[in-house]
Amino acid sequence: MEKIPVLIYDGDCGICLYWVNYWHKLTGDKVIYHPYQKVAADYPSIPLEEFRRSIQLITIDGAVYKGAEAVYVLLKDIPPYGLLNRLYKYAPGFSLLSESGYTFFSRHRGILRWMSYLFWGRQYEPPRYELISWLFIRLLGCIYLAAFVSLGVQITGLIGSNGILPLDLYLESVKQHFGNNAYLKVPTIFWFYLNDQLLILTCVAGSVISLLLIFNILLRTSLVVLYILYLSLYYAGQTFMTFQWDLLLLEVGFLALFLPARSNIIIWLYRWLAFRFMFLGGVVKIASRDPSWDNLTALTYHFETQPLPTPLAWYVHHLPEPFHITLAAVTLIIELIIPFLIFLPRKLRFIAAFFFMGFQLMIILTGNYNFFNLLTIAFCLFLFDDAAIKWLLPVILKKQISSPIPKPRLPVMNTIVATVITTVILTINSAQFWRIFTYSSMPIAANISYAFRPLQITSVYGPFSVMTTRRLEIIVEGSIDKKTWHEYKFKYKPDDLYRPPGWNIPHQPRLDWQMWFAALGDRSENPWFGNFLYQLLNDRKVVTQLLQKNPFPDHPPVFIRALVYEYHFADPETHKKTGQWWLRELTGMYYPVIKLKGDLQSTP
Repeated sequence: MEKIPVLIYDGDCGICLYWVNYWHKLTGDKVIYHPYQKVAADYPSIPLEEFRRSIQLITIDGAVYKGAEAVYVLLKDIPPYGLLNRLYKYAPGFSLLSESGYTFFSRHRGILRWMSYLFWGRQYEPPRYELISWLFIRLLGCIYLAAFVSLGVQITGLIGSNGILPLDLYLESVKQHFGNNAYLKVPTIFWFYLNDQLLILTCVAGSVISLLLIFNILLRTSLVVLYILYLSLYYAGQTFMTFQWDLLLLEVGFLALFLPARSNIIIWLYRWLAFRFMFLGGVVKIASRDPSWDNLTALTYHFETQPLPTPLAWYVHHLPEPFHITLAAVTLIIELIIPFLIFLPRKLRFIAAFFFMGFQLMIILTGNYNFFNLLTIAFCLFLFDDAAIKWLLPVILKKQISSPIPKPRLPVMNTIVATVITTVILTINSAQFWRIFTYSSMPIAANISYAFRPLQITSVYGPFSVMTTRRLEIIVEGSIDKKTWHEYKFKYKPDDLYRPPGWNIPHQPRLDWQMWFAALGDRSENPWFGNFLYQLLNDRKVVTQLLQKNPFPDHPPVFIRALVYEYHFADPETHKKTGQWWLRELTGMYYPVIKLKGDLQSTP
């Protein structure tokens, strides 16, 4: 008897060799593999017909397993296949279904070969993720770099001491509201010390450490520090950091903390994130009962009314309506159906990745969403494996990345940590899904979600659930005599009718974005807007530097107001004749005329 388990298979069966080769690479030298044509005589207790009918696994204690059960026992110690062995033993009907399937395919091996090649490829090997992880980390470093640099050039104007929402006042109010729990509810490094220089230094530090991450220097330390810094800035930024991409970057960055442990559990958490991100994007559209999604007219508005369109958005907007309707239908298919391919065999998962990445590229071409779509493309890389992308990288780089590397220290501890993280995230996600579909809460899961909420390790995503059918723009004007008014010009949002939409990816002009959201409501829903006007009246340079043009460069205005216009893309004929990209019509007053008189107040 062999001292280790022996798997005996049909050596004349091509598809048998295909799967035996895969299993051999999974189990290594822990199992011996023999064709029955060579060793059948050594096992006289097993009829020759049994060898021809199915594989046979002989364990150390002499037990013999065959068919589907032999496969499950063979792989029982290799995650995630061990689950199949437990299902075979304890799940009613699973063993019968497994053996029936095995018998069918053993009799129709041509079908099995066709399906294997179609779903797994002609040379299926145990998936590896060294190349994928290496590429992802580099992309994550670039995205972190873009996020920190983008915020750094505007942070003092947004939350500095003379900014729109001074951070010191915010932290003071948080401390008054939460008391000693404030540090836990709003975790940020700025509790310890705060000034404008530190705000800028934090962004600079984040940028420098992002470069370390890109060049694989102090990998684990860089990932930890970047997550902490961005979490601190997320809370410090207040209303200017309440965007889905900021939450997504925190979740992606948190999972990346555990990538160096090389656990496939983390790979699957990224795949789960890809599923949640895409699927919930479709669910919220259907759940909102927005008629524009019901009748597939959502994209007849979107390219014109989205926050910051690109130049291509003007052209796409003017395409025929059937094109927009088709595109809306494709969007719902990509978001509601394609995500389920993630949980199917390898080649189908690749199809999902191509759909998702193509979808994100389409969005990039028509809308300025900073690093949002780039980040989505980055974590969708985990839908592939190394074998799928190795042709993209130079041979020298592939050898360096894929060269044998030492096994991680404390592999059992790494697995335990990854399992705990998975349990926490799935528990929180279950509470989120339950709330979305039932409008109620799961008490235990909701409590766990509440406890971990300050860390923002997982969130709910779903952009554009309700479409904006009108483009309202707030135009801020100042005056010396209350008779002649001059417009403040923003860097990116539409105001000048002759200025075409621009490109600003991966930068996010956070004031311009908030102006778009402010126009969807009124000034009572956007208290920051009054602070913005107040700082303009005080001629705060850090605030006016956020604008493209300050019409009062030498002295601030005496009066200021905000009007609301409805904007439309100019039609091609008007654009050709006049050069205008936009048309607009005054709809009303957003903020009444005010002047600086001690405190911000309306004039009679």
